[in-house]
Amino acid sequence: MARRTMLDNFRGIGYGIMPDWVPRWRMGSPDPDSPAVMAGAMSVLQPPGAAPQMMGAPGLREWKDMWGVPYVNNEETGYAGLPKPGDFIMPDVTKWDQVIKHPQDINEAVANADWETLAAEATKNIDRSDKGVVSGVGFMPFQQLMGFMGFTEGLCAIIEEPDAVIELLNYIADYYVPVTEKVVDYFKPDFLYLLDDTASKYSTFFSMDSYRKVFKPIYVKLTEYGVQRGIPVILHNCGRCEDQIDEFLDFGVRYWDPAQTDNDLLGIKEKYQGKLGICGAFDFVPEQGSEITEEVVRQKVRDTLNKYAQGGGYAFGGNILGRVDNAELVTEANGWIADEYRKISPDFYK
Repeated sequence: MARRTMLDNFRGIGYGIMPDWVPRWRMGSPDPDSPAVMAGAMSVLQPPGAAPQMMGAPGLREWKDMWGVPYVNNEETGYAGLPKPGDFIMPDVTKWDQVIKHPQDINEAVANADWETLAAEATKNIDRSDKGVVSGVGFMPFQQLMGFMGFTEGLCAIIEEPDAVIELLNYIADYYVPVTEKVVDYFKPDFLYLLDDTASKYSTFFSMDSYRKVFKPIYVKLTEYGVQRGIPVILHNCGRCEDQIDEFLDFGVRYWDPAQTDNDLLGIKEKYQGKLGICGAFDFVPEQGSEITEEVVRQKVRDTLNKYAQGGGYAFGGNILGRVDNAELVTEANGWIADEYRKISPDFYK
């Protein structure tokens, strides 16, 4: 029997098809193990002269995103950016239209873009006979609202002024949707990638009523064009968000990462078999004061695969993050993870 492509081996876990080997999901990284590589057209969204995003760039910096939210980074976040504490640009969501403006005429930008060239350049190094393309929709509704207002005011706004929040989120979504539609037409992605972290370690940040009324319609709006054309959605949502699964299946989600172990992942696998692929389930947090040794890391990989990969429906998503002053150890540990995965994965289902 012919070997499946990496793409088909991964794609099947969202539809109840048993994989030949345990796939590895790497968030669209060009990693050799990744079944799909991220490619899109973010440059069309950025207005001319906009400051580049500096997520993870070494050194301390401040900058603003294209909506005017000030960001800062620090050593503790590995120099990834966070909205600047105490410097939120929208204190009153009912007056959002006085603060938030489209960075440019997006329809004009879309019309002027050379989409064939953008798609060709972005995908030229992707072997589409083996790997897929995953394209992001660009907009994280909940996280962008928190960036505008901060968590205290933002969460209060969801409860007290939901109609104003809905107006704001639709206004922003209208900026992203025309780009997503062109990406679907020209890049022909195999997956759409939607990111929005709506939960903490213990629970969602807001009620299911708020999810259905405020956020779900925006997710539908962002993904609808691709879903109607048969493109499945990969949803990135950290924390214990399992209560939302029934809802996000409604807007085309077939894969969920990082599927953290605060959720009942084995119960979810059983309940949603053939409807949802679990990507991740690797939360490596060493005990306080313990050493990160090679054997500890490799055993974690073995334990994770043995617990979650049985019966399919799963893609391994293991890696370790860490402080920049531990960069060598983090790199070494991630090498152990990749090596152990590659030793086990090919014959796991044999």
